[in-house]
Formats: sequence, structure tokens, C-alpha cells
Amino acid sequence: MSMKVKIRQVDDVTILDLSGRITLGEGSVTLRDSVRDLVAKGTKHILLNLGDISYIDSSGIGELVSAFTSVKNSGGELKLLNLTKKVHDLLQITKLYTIFDIWDNETSAITAFG
Repeated sequence: MSMKVKIRQVDDVTILDLSGRITLGEGSVTLRDSVRDLVAKGTKHILLNLGDISYIDSSGIGELVSAFTSVKNSGGELKLLNLTKKVHDLLQITKLYTIFDIWDNETSAITAFG
């Protein structure tokens, strides 16, 4: 199953509802292209909703870090929403949990953007 992205806007926050798998190849490329397009358009507040992500491999983790870095370098913020237990554990193991701003509640996450 490939990854799908639905983009929606709430106030000045762009939410990417991701579903499927973020893996080497199509999934990571889809994520990279989606974030890159938003950054190129000047989007500063991006929220990645990972609630329907069933699996992330090392390439997918790399893409999350890359997305975080490119948004930050453009003066924006990227936050993660609704991590599944599998994704949460993976970020803990890789010590990336402390790098990302992670939320369980969409309204709170939106409010947290500067």
C-alpha cells in the first residue's frame, strides 16, 4: 500500500493527513515532494498527521528529519500529530522523539504554532 496525502488548511496551519507507509521509494518521495512544495509556496506552519501511517522504515525516518530541517531552515515550524504506537516507539529508539514537536490533539497542536 502506497502513502496517500490529503492537504487541508486550518487558520494559518497546513495539515497533511498521511496514510499508508512511509518507506524507501514512493512513500518517502511523496512526503518529500509535498513538504517541498509547501515550503516553496512560503508555508510556515506544517502539521503532519501520522495517525493512519501503518509503517515507517529508515528511509521514512530520514524523510521526516529532512522535512523538519527544510521547514525550519525556511523559518517555519513542522509538528507531528497522532503518532501510532509503532511510530512513537521508533522515534524513541532512534532518539528523534526529543527533536520533533509531537502532539496528540489537533486543536492544541494548531494553537501551539507561533
